[in-house]
Parts: sequence; C-alpha cells; structure tokens
Amino acid sequence: MLFKLLYALQPEVNALNIFRYLTFRAAFAAICAFLICIFVGPSFISYLRKRKIGERTDKTDSAVLATLHKDKADTPTMGGALIVFSSVVSSFLWADPLNFYVLIGNLCIIYLCLVGYVDDNIKLTDPSKKGLTARMKFTAQVMLALVVAASLIKFYRSNELPWGSLLQLPFLSIRKAAVIMPWLIFVPFVVAVIVGTSNAVNLTDGLDGLAPGCMVMVASCFAILSYVSGNAMFSDYLLVQYVPGAGELAVFCAALAGATMGFLWFNCHPAQVFMGDTGSLPLGGAIGFVAIAIKQELLLVIAGGIFVAEALSVIIQVTNYKLTKRRVFRCAPLHHHFQFMGWAESKVTTRFWIIAAILAAFGLATLKLR
Repeated sequence: MLFKLLYALQPEVNALNIFRYLTFRAAFAAICAFLICIFVGPSFISYLRKRKIGERTDKTDSAVLATLHKDKADTPTMGGALIVFSSVVSSFLWADPLNFYVLIGNLCIIYLCLVGYVDDNIKLTDPSKKGLTARMKFTAQVMLALVVAASLIKFYRSNELPWGSLLQLPFLSIRKAAVIMPWLIFVPFVVAVIVGTSNAVNLTDGLDGLAPGCMVMVASCFAILSYVSGNAMFSDYLLVQYVPGAGELAVFCAALAGATMGFLWFNCHPAQVFMGDTGSLPLGGAIGFVAIAIKQELLLVIAGGIFVAEALSVIIQVTNYKLTKRRVFRCAPLHHHFQFMGWAESKVTTRFWIIAAILAAFGLATLKLR
C-alpha cells in the first residue's frame, strides 16, 4: 500500500523513484518488520503473561526431556502471532499488495497461524490433550495446500504460462534439465511441499531461538532467489526459470526474515517467549509456497537442510522403532539427540545456526554451479 501510494507520487517528486526498486523495498520491508516486532513485542509478551498463556513442559513423553526443559515452564507461548502480524503488515506496506504471489503468501501464513493458534489453545486449556490430533492438523494443512494448488493452476492457465508445473533440478541448466509435471502430479506435489515444510519447521521449534534463527537464513536465501527468478535478465544469465511478478516475493521473504529476526530478539536463550505452533506452522508453509512459486522446490531441500534433517530424524526414529523396537537417535527430533549427548542448549542452537547459514549460502552458490 505504501509502495503504491509513494510510487504514484513519483512524477511530482523524483526522489520517490527509488520505490520502484525491489532491493530498496525488500530492505525496508525487513527493517520495518523487525522494528514492528521490537516495539510491539514487550507489550504482547506482557499480555500473554497476564493471560497466563505459558508453555507446559509436563506433556513430553520423555522424563529426561522434561527435566532438561523444566526451567521453560510457564514461559509465554503463541508468540508466533507477533511474527505473522509484523511480516503481514510490512509486506502490505512495501510489496505490491495486489500481486498474486504476495496475496497467496499472506493467505498461507494467516491461515496456518490460525491453525497453530487452535492447536496451541487446546494444549493450554485442556491438560489431558496435546493439541489438535495429527489427523486434524494434517487435514487443515492439506486443505490450504489444495487451495494454493488450485489457485496456481488457474493463474497459470489464465495467463497462458505453460511452465506452471515445471520442476527445475539443482545444479542443472533450465535449458537442459527440467520436468513439466502433469497437473495430477503437480497438485499432490504442492501438498507435499507445503505440508512437509510446515511440519518440518514445527519439529525444529524445540529449543530457544533454534527455528527462528534457521528461518532467518532460509528466508533471506529465498528473498535473493525470488529476486533472481523475477528478473528476466538475471534469471536468463543464471539459467533459472523466469517467473514474471515473482520478484515481489523478495519483499515478502524479506519481511518474513525481518519479523523472525525481531522475534529472535525475545526468543534467544533464555527465551522470554516461544512461537508455538502459531508461528512454526505459518513460517514453514510460507517458505514452502515461495519455493513452489519460483520453481525452486528441490533447492529448498538444500537451503532448508536443517529442517529436512529434523523431519527425517523423526521419520527414521519412528519407523525403525516400529520395525525393530530400537531407537536410532537418543531422542528425536535431532536437536534433542544432541541435548541427550550432553551438549548445552545454546551450543546446539548456535551450531545449527552455523550449519543453516552454510546450507543457505550453498543453496545460493548452486545458481552458478550449472
């Protein structure tokens, strides 16, 4: 909205011409989201504390884990709403509010924030329950993914974009290696990416600052990828699919990164607030959608490697235990395995951040490894 207003005044005020540059708007979207989070955060955390919306550490299946996290009891949770509010407001101000990709991206984070809120609220109000059942949460996520898939298909068809269901392979030129998926395969693929990424970030959110710190790296990486994909010259030079209009997702991702960084201000060890499912589900779903929109779904596996590792650790642990009654990891998700090995929480978090930064940088480096 601010972008539209100020850019409209550009003919009268030449200095406002700067608002047509995506790099400028992305930078200010990140700064704006960060500042909103920083200024609103204390009041919001105080509100959560007064309402006694605090974390419960007695619902874990592990006595050791309950002991490790006993100091976190009653820490305010549902702080993810702060991330969603800050990022949506900032992207509304600095991105084109009518851009198709920005609208769908904001739909994803708002909807999944509400799903996460319901899940968190059940955990807090009913001592006998651990939130929504797995089936209910999965169904809610699939419903969103189906709406996103249907919207994308309609958008691609109405704009005659034959590459709409294209799947680009990392390390290979778009001119030499790309797969056009049939729509019947594209739909479940979209569901798998959005639901999988949303749950992967949710599983990663188990230590102070872990998930938001990693998300800052991934969101920043995809802000750059979105800028490249939405620029005809850069996308042609770097041999990636050109996606008209996707450049606005650079502003969206920057707002997401800035809001998450602002939340990290309060969530770093020892945390003053937790994001809960209210934040982890929308963060994952949003970045999954961006990957689909700019045709870099497989690159998300590299750049978001921490999230992938966390999800795989749970899948491997559960599958192996059902088959052999033995555990591969001392505890899953993966970050708890290192805690059980005796690593301090801050050490686990910092080392995961380092790996996340390296993977995000490597993801960007693949643009030249083609």
